[in-house]
Amino acid sequence: MAMPRKIPVDFGVVFPFGAYAVGEVQPVRDYDRSTKDNLVQATDPDTGVLLWSVDVVDGDPDARKANRTMSVKILAKVQPVLPTSLDGLPFTPVEFDNLTATPYIEDNGNFSKLAWSLRAGGVREPARGAKPAPVKASA
Repeated sequence: MAMPRKIPVDFGVVFPFGAYAVGEVQPVRDYDRSTKDNLVQATDPDTGVLLWSVDVVDGDPDARKANRTMSVKILAKVQPVLPTSLDGLPFTPVEFDNLTATPYIEDNGNFSKLAWSLRAGGVREPARGAKPAPVKASA
């Protein structure tokens, strides 16, 4: 079976209730090349494009506490700019373009679980009037 390492996914499938940025876009540190005094930014191994990261909250009211907040990595030549946050809101609604999910095993001592690393080709303001993707019932 020839499964891609990075699986393309639709934003509405991953975040059917939306996603909300809870901080600024930050450079991803290349831990192999950085030193204590010199931060070297990580690049995508396939394209060489710089990697950035933003923490987001999943808008799903039923999301488990451990799955509610995550980081999404963004590939971009320059630091992406988040949309303007709405007055009175502590979070900034965002949508990600060209989203991919990469499965990996998260090992926490005696307990391991399947986890997902999310990458995007861009971040933008959600489309006006966009409705969440319908949730399909499992068979």
